[in-house]
Amino acid sequence: MTTRSEREKAQKLNEQHQAILSKLLREEDNKYCADCEAKGPRWASWNLGVFMCIRCAGIHRNLGVHISRVKSVNLDQWTPEQIQSMVDMGNTRARQLYEAHLPENFRRPQTDQAVEVFIRDKYERKKYYNKEASATAQKEREKKKEKDGDKVERHNNSKAEYRGSPKNGTESAVDLLGLDAPEGGEKGSGGAAPIGDELDIFGPMVSNPLPSSNNTQQAQGAITASCYSEDNSWE
Repeated sequence: MTTRSEREKAQKLNEQHQAILSKLLREEDNKYCADCEAKGPRWASWNLGVFMCIRCAGIHRNLGVHISRVKSVNLDQWTPEQIQSMVDMGNTRARQLYEAHLPENFRRPQTDQAVEVFIRDKYERKKYYNKEASATAQKEREKKKEKDGDKVERHNNSKAEYRGSPKNGTESAVDLLGLDAPEGGEKGSGGAAPIGDELDIFGPMVSNPLPSSNNTQQAQGAITASCYSEDNSWE
């Protein structure tokens, strides 16, 4: 079950798609059916990228979805992919591709049967198809794909550099405080004392131990005997 926010988002997206389709239909070639040139087409084949009338839309449905995928301009929901296909093609480019080898004196069919034959020749059998233009369009799509891939790669590299920058800043701060460890070549230079020696603040006290209690008692006994002998000499 969709939530209210999801429905509102879908509604907003559909309105955007309708605005794009309306703008496309205002283009001169899109004001007429791509096949029979009837005025005011309200249907489209999104994979072929053409706008058409309701009669030709029925014939396109009979071709099968492997050839033509029909949608109503106003009644159906459109996806971004389908909209992009219509933007990229349109009736003008479609005619350059599917009617490239159409005879100069060719007259558009008007009866239902003749229209169906023409549509099948045009899209199913590709009787008037421009193969060179198709190859060029394929190269342009591949080039655009590579260009978009380069943009994505540069974007990812920028993100990676941004993520790595705090670490470099931390290392710089450590260097400023002088907390970075000395390199291997500086250990034997004799310039700075090892950290262990600098922190050995109790070294002198340990190197000069206090006299033991036995030695103290012997010294006190010697002083007492000396004083006693001096007293006897005065007597």
